[in-house]
Amino acid sequence: MRVPPGGGEATVLVDQIDGMPLRFTNGVDVDQVTGQVYFTHSSMNYDRSEHEMVTKTGDSTGRLMMYDPRTSDATVLQPRMTYPNGVALSADRTHLVLASTGPCKLLRHWIKGVDAGKSEPFADLPGYPDNVRPDRKGGYWVALHRERNELPFGRDSHLLAVRVAADGKIVEEMRGPKKVRPTEIMERDDGKLYLGSVELPYVGVVKRK
Repeated sequence: MRVPPGGGEATVLVDQIDGMPLRFTNGVDVDQVTGQVYFTHSSMNYDRSEHEMVTKTGDSTGRLMMYDPRTSDATVLQPRMTYPNGVALSADRTHLVLASTGPCKLLRHWIKGVDAGKSEPFADLPGYPDNVRPDRKGGYWVALHRERNELPFGRDSHLLAVRVAADGKIVEEMRGPKKVRPTEIMERDDGKLYLGSVELPYVGVVKRK
């Protein structure tokens, strides 16, 4: 959907592809030059309320898609994906970095150059990733809903997010209380980090040193 800059009623851009409804659309990013919208469809078998089943069953019916506002057409860029979630366009606009939640990985999908149309591993993560957003250095912030093999007891601290450099290496970690499970993290021009979660009624702001 698209919402006007000043607010108001949202316009549905696409709700089905090839006659099949989009049950579980998820991450989104927009190319600010072309207006093309890149988004993920996490599963063809489960909807958002059943998101845990996507991980438990290893469902691999997810897809990476692109909507072109010039033609009003939506196309599948990569089918048969395992829980594709957040997606971010690279700073040079040559590829997309997207979260694969169940496998705890980031993938890189090329949209330009000799490898256009190909996907490849980009980073292994210490937790289950949700949204992916660019940092201010050509890399990405990744919100982690929880760590791998996280236990409910012990120290009240777990990873909230990691920053991944343009080469796929983890260069920074953020920790916080276990009751906070971010689904979104974004860095603004002032260097502050804004964290959000579908489970919390507020947005957290972190001032970095």
